Amino acid sequence: MIQDPHTILGVHVTDRVKHVVGGGGVQPILTEYGCYIKTRLGLHEAGKDFCSPNGLLILELVGDAKKCGELEQKLSAIEGVSVQKMVFTHD
Repeated sequence: MIQDPHTILGVHVTDRVKHVVGGGGVQPILTEYGCYIKTRLGLHEAGKDFCSPNGLLILELVGDAKKCGELEQKLSAIEGVSVQKMVFTHD
C-alpha cells in the first residue's frame, strides 16, 4: 500500500497581531484551507511579563497537493511571513 507523503509547513510570523488577523492576514487563509490542515501547532515566547510579537506555526497538511501548494503560496505572499516546507515520503 502506497501512503501519501507527510507534508509539514513551518510558518514564521513577525508582528503576530498585525499579520495574523484581518483581511489578507494569516488567519483568514488558514480558515479558507482548514480542510487541508490536519494538525496546527502555534508557538511563541510568553511569560509573566512578556509576550513575543513573533510566532511560529507548524502545519501538517493532507489532501489535494494543488490546494496545499496554494495555501503555501498565499501564506508566503503575506508581508512579515516566511514559509518553509518539509516533505517526508514512505520509501
